[in-house]
Amino acid sequence: MRRLLKWFVQGVLLTVPTVVTGYIFYVAFRRLDSWMGLPWPGAGFALTIGLVTAIGFLGTNLLTRTLMTGFEGLLGRLPLVRLVYTATKDMLNAFVGEKRRFDKAVLVSLSPDGAIRAFGFVTQESLETLGLRESVVVYIPQAYALAGHTIIVPSARVTRLGGDSSDVMAFVVSGGVTDVPHLR
Repeated sequence: MRRLLKWFVQGVLLTVPTVVTGYIFYVAFRRLDSWMGLPWPGAGFALTIGLVTAIGFLGTNLLTRTLMTGFEGLLGRLPLVRLVYTATKDMLNAFVGEKRRFDKAVLVSLSPDGAIRAFGFVTQESLETLGLRESVVVYIPQAYALAGHTIIVPSARVTRLGGDSSDVMAFVVSGGVTDVPHLR
């Protein structure tokens, strides 16, 4: 009986994530297809991937880059639009752009004795313009969320970690459930 229960639990651990992932993508594909009025399942997704790739290709062209700069300048003059656009653009650039910001994984001492620590990512090396010469800005992501805290700490409380920043991010976002990242 115990072996049967073990097999059932193993089956749940293998089946549920696959079914949930499949269902989420199925719903997303269907919704995208219905918004575009396309009768073929997945066609909206393929069309969106193609369109985004084409925009990326055109964005590398000098003429199109000039148009995009002008378009961004226009968006920068609209108060509420500027806030949403620049925040979204900065967030995407922080993760996947050429100016990635979450590439410096650190361990931050949150208590004076160093007993309480958190994983984070240095996003600003210097706050000299604010008069905080010996401080750095650290982003501490939250588990199971697209949220986090931005804190300013003395650079002496920051321990640089080696290894892949994406492994550290996965570890933090999973609540410490994924494998401990290999650090140098």
